[in-house]
Amino acid sequence: MASIDLDKVLDKAWADKPLADVLAAPVSALKGVSDRDGELLKEAFGVTTVAELAELKYVRWAQALAALDAAK
Repeated sequence: MASIDLDKVLDKAWADKPLADVLAAPVSALKGVSDRDGELLKEAFGVTTVAELAELKYVRWAQALAALDAAK
């Protein structure tokens, strides 16, 4: 089972919210992602929520490439 310290990855306002709420939240709910970053992600990729960012094919491709590199 995977786990994550939500205080390290989410803005304080989101750290105690249910996971479903976090996934539906704007990407700016992620620590270090500004409202402007969210606007740019929407403009470039049509991403508006944390869940959409997680499903973005470019993010998945980058994760797969990193995993391949780590496995060597």
